[in-house]
Amino acid sequence: MTLLRLFKIFSVMRRYGLHEIIVDAINHPMLWRVFRLVSANRFYAMPRGERMRRALEDLGPIFVKFGQVLSTRRDLLPTDIADELALLQDRVPPFPSNMAIAQIELSLGRTIDEMFLEFDPEPVASASIAQVHFATLRQGVHAGKQVAVKVLRPGMAEVIGKDLALMRMGARVLEKISHDGRRLRPREVVAEFDTYLNDELDLMREAANAAQLRRNFAPGTPDGLLLRVPEMYWDYCSTSVIVMERMFGVPISQIEHLRAIGVDLKKLSRNGVEIFFTQVFRDGFFHADMHPGNIYVGNSGSDFGRYIALDFGIVGTLSDTDKHYLAQNFIAFFRRDYKRVAELHVESGWVPGQTRIDSLESAIRSVIEPFFDKPLKDISLGLVLMRLFQISRRFNVEVQPQLVLLQKTLLNIEGLGRQLDPDLDLWITAKPFLENWMNEQVGWKGFQNRLSWEAAQWATILPSLPRLLHQSLSQSSGRVDKQLELLAKQQRRINRALGFTLFLVLGMVGTSLLQWGKVFL
Repeated sequence: MTLLRLFKIFSVMRRYGLHEIIVDAINHPMLWRVFRLVSANRFYAMPRGERMRRALEDLGPIFVKFGQVLSTRRDLLPTDIADELALLQDRVPPFPSNMAIAQIELSLGRTIDEMFLEFDPEPVASASIAQVHFATLRQGVHAGKQVAVKVLRPGMAEVIGKDLALMRMGARVLEKISHDGRRLRPREVVAEFDTYLNDELDLMREAANAAQLRRNFAPGTPDGLLLRVPEMYWDYCSTSVIVMERMFGVPISQIEHLRAIGVDLKKLSRNGVEIFFTQVFRDGFFHADMHPGNIYVGNSGSDFGRYIALDFGIVGTLSDTDKHYLAQNFIAFFRRDYKRVAELHVESGWVPGQTRIDSLESAIRSVIEPFFDKPLKDISLGLVLMRLFQISRRFNVEVQPQLVLLQKTLLNIEGLGRQLDPDLDLWITAKPFLENWMNEQVGWKGFQNRLSWEAAQWATILPSLPRLLHQSLSQSSGRVDKQLELLAKQQRRINRALGFTLFLVLGMVGTSLLQWGKVFL
């Protein structure tokens, strides 16, 4: 099965002429001639960007997601390719409407007419995993409410299963043939990717993710003014269909449209940074698929100028330990305290304990220092990460699988920020937020918060202490009595054994004396 998939990948690349990229990248003369031989036709009417997009669409959801990430990195791609790959965000060819309707009715156990006053059979968005239709609810407390109906693509589990099998095989090969293989932990990274992709195939999980994010940015709170998350209608949700509140806005990639309607792009870019760091460091729960197709900006009413999040199939989570070390790393970077960054890497176990702090400090300084005091337009996070990767190889830094999604999200955030406000200073914008967060965690305010939380716990425990102490002493007393009884029994057995042994010894001595007496007499 894996070999067939490999064959399809190579055949699709050849069909769209993408093997030319490989030919241009190979300098070996013999391999160059072999690739030329299999290139039956080097003329293609379609532009190269369109060829790449169509190839990724043909290869399936994993490759489409790869294209989505690439589309946000206009600093790394030619404009024509980046523009074409941007179409992968919400313009993947849809599947037939009759299949979508059948899926909805089968999953929810009701006909379309029973559930909806209106249902638009033409999808408004089609992505790699699912497509979306607009409708109006017919019954219940939400009757008349305009909604978006998300329907899973048929056969996704089988397609993703094949690609993941291929990725697992590649990870095993990488571990064996690459001197970086073990350090990069590719099999664990693929396992993480497997988890998140399969989570996307369960739309109930996506609805639950959305509900959690909506609570974190609850309407009517200051955080709710930054980010709008649609409400889920649980009576119309299943593993393959979810129905949510319809959102009205403009895709964040339509910069000129946003500027034309009066949205403050600089404020929007600053809010985006705050939303990202709030999700990561305050909540440890973040939207991890923030490509432009999933992010809108409100264009009317109370939502005007506010971020609107969509598609919650992939979210990331961080432990308190991860958040602590990450926040301290960011703050140390902002303060240019490279020695502290090096120490944190050792303390967290990300590098071997015997690593020389001064050598790691010097290496990190050489990467980060050139980028300070520069606007975002003059910084390529891709280049920074590449140089950090070179350093990590030198110092045997282990890749942390739980941080892979965070790295991907950070790249998406940089791509969005670069489009909204190229002059945004990421360091200055993020530093006050992180310092405030750290103060709440480890400063005086953090101490007060933890003391308050512990006091609430003790308020429940203290009234029960006398009873719990009495139970503990009673149980201890019972255990002591049992132990004493066992010791007494053991002692009695030992005494009997000693008595029997003494009797035998005395008997043997007595017999010997009698024998000696007979001899002398």
